[in-house]
Amino acid sequence: MPAYTLREWETLPHGEGEGCIPEHFAGRLAALAKASAFAGKGGGGVLEERRHELRARGVVGVLATNGCSLEILPKIDVDQQGGEVLQNAAIRKRLVHMLAVALDLKIETGQVTELDWQRETLLEILIRIFCNKLTDAVRRGMPRRYIGQEDDLAALRGALDLPRQFTRHAANPSRLACKFDELSDDIALNRIMKATVAHLFRMSRSASNQQRLRELAFVYADITEVSVPALKWDEVVIDRTNRAWRELFGMAQLFLRNRYQTTSAGSGRGTALLFEMNALFEKYIGRFEVVRQIWTAC
Repeated sequence: MPAYTLREWETLPHGEGEGCIPEHFAGRLAALAKASAFAGKGGGGVLEERRHELRARGVVGVLATNGCSLEILPKIDVDQQGGEVLQNAAIRKRLVHMLAVALDLKIETGQVTELDWQRETLLEILIRIFCNKLTDAVRRGMPRRYIGQEDDLAALRGALDLPRQFTRHAANPSRLACKFDELSDDIALNRIMKATVAHLFRMSRSASNQQRLRELAFVYADITEVSVPALKWDEVVIDRTNRAWRELFGMAQLFLRNRYQTTSAGSGRGTALLFEMNALFEKYIGRFEVVRQIWTAC
């Protein structure tokens, strides 16, 4: 699948030659950009569709539609030596660092090789980091919590539910209406992780990432499948028992909550992971200011 890379405010001409994008691909990407929540923002939306070219605006990230993808990178000053491939790799590193700081996430990039930074898009790099982090976490064990259960049993377990006992089993005292707590891994946090794995599998175009996601989907096979709109984000409690999952929970929000769009674009499906650069930069600077004040106070 052809993948194209642009920087903010640069243009990508239509055509069949090197450095050009076929018109049918350009149309699909433009339609997906118009369906994005960022349409009309960030200096006029995600993409400006001109007669013979596409022009990136003030939104960065990845648009992926049927048959092609477009990565939009921020206009960041990097070492001009080494060519465009190395420059784009350096920009991806900077952008991942900005996301980590702005969103208060600990995103380890040590397992991403220099070759990966050069050949993979921002989306695939973030998916790889998430997969590596989630794989390490599930090896140490999934988080579990006690969940309240109700069941009619032959022997008492937990406490007797008197109202239910005398209404449902008044004529059959051999069954006891029990209320008890049971330790379970089928909880909101694990359901969110399962939904994230499924969503990223649909977004990824990398064979290696898809293989990692298949393996993770197998791990979560017994967890209840919940659609993204129905996920119970407010039921997740990060405390000392599961604090190792804080960054994974943050990355799941990055992929699933308000920062992505899954839309129909023309005759095909499309997905996007996008960030308004001005807002991201403000958050990044704001976080640095908070850290500076803390160090000054110390």
